[in-house]
Amino acid sequence: MKAACIENGQVIVRDLPDPEPVKGQALVRTHSCGLCASDAHFISGGQNVIDLSRKMGGPYAALHYERAFVPGHEFVGEVLDYGPGSRRSVKTGRRVTSVPIMRQGGSHAVVGFSHECPGGCGELMLLDEDFLLEIPEDLPDDHAAMIEPLAVGLEHARRGRPEKGDAALVLGCGAIGLGVIAGLSMMGVGPIVAADFHADRRELALKAGAHIAIDPRETDPYAPLPQFDGRRVNLIYENVGVPGMLQRIIEAAPFDGRIVMGGYCMEPEPLFVFAAQNKRLNIQFAGGEEPQDMDLALRSIADGRIDVTPWLGGRVGLSGVADAIANLSGPGTPVRTVVDPRLL
Repeated sequence: MKAACIENGQVIVRDLPDPEPVKGQALVRTHSCGLCASDAHFISGGQNVIDLSRKMGGPYAALHYERAFVPGHEFVGEVLDYGPGSRRSVKTGRRVTSVPIMRQGGSHAVVGFSHECPGGCGELMLLDEDFLLEIPEDLPDDHAAMIEPLAVGLEHARRGRPEKGDAALVLGCGAIGLGVIAGLSMMGVGPIVAADFHADRRELALKAGAHIAIDPRETDPYAPLPQFDGRRVNLIYENVGVPGMLQRIIEAAPFDGRIVMGGYCMEPEPLFVFAAQNKRLNIQFAGGEEPQDMDLALRSIADGRIDVTPWLGGRVGLSGVADAIANLSGPGTPVRTVVDPRLL
């Protein structure tokens, strides 16, 4: 198969052997795959993550940075076949997405961050048949590829255990931040304050359900909210993933505040723990989505409760992946560029 690979921090298009499914694994032909900021983070900081995983038993321990692997964990594709002895949980020819985790075949791998389980930037993938989620016939491929990133945001939203009376702050309005806002809005949380440097992302945040959208360079997101009787945010969602963010939030958060860390920072994060202790802060580290979040994301996109159409921007073939990953952020960039591996 043809695939756009990451090898030694470079994106290279090359021919790879077709993956072969074993029991419990589905062979899937990729139709669309979204490019995530974590793909870009991994190009620059992947060796740190691999080293830490080997030290602490994390999910990336089996990766070798100098060996090619196929990224892409926001995907939709067509079921071609199954490994011998599989349950064949979805009929061949049907489109599916999945939590990007493989637990079959005696191993635990993250699809798109594994040498054995290539991601959606290749023509073929292996998916765990226990996690397959069938896509409705009338849902376009590119919209279906947004199920996974939306599900991550929905997972982060519920990890904060929002309650009536909470005032939420969402830092960073990329796909995950927008998913957090949409999830909080569906739960009836308010007010929701969105903070992002870019005007286009702030506009999308308002469309997703935020009540206020600010540029944090111009407006203090932790200041009293005059529109809401001077209330201050107490539930803070971080979706940026750069070093220093957590410490800055700790310094600004209110007493008894709750912080949900969703941004994937792949570098060391210095902390002054005493400052957090003095404020009695609760810090929740959010991870990836679970099947319940994928199901809610699918239903919410399919029935129109959450419109991901504004997320979609450029569409590229395999030869465009390197440039697309290098230009994932900045003013005017789409929330998601989608790869079609059937195109070179």
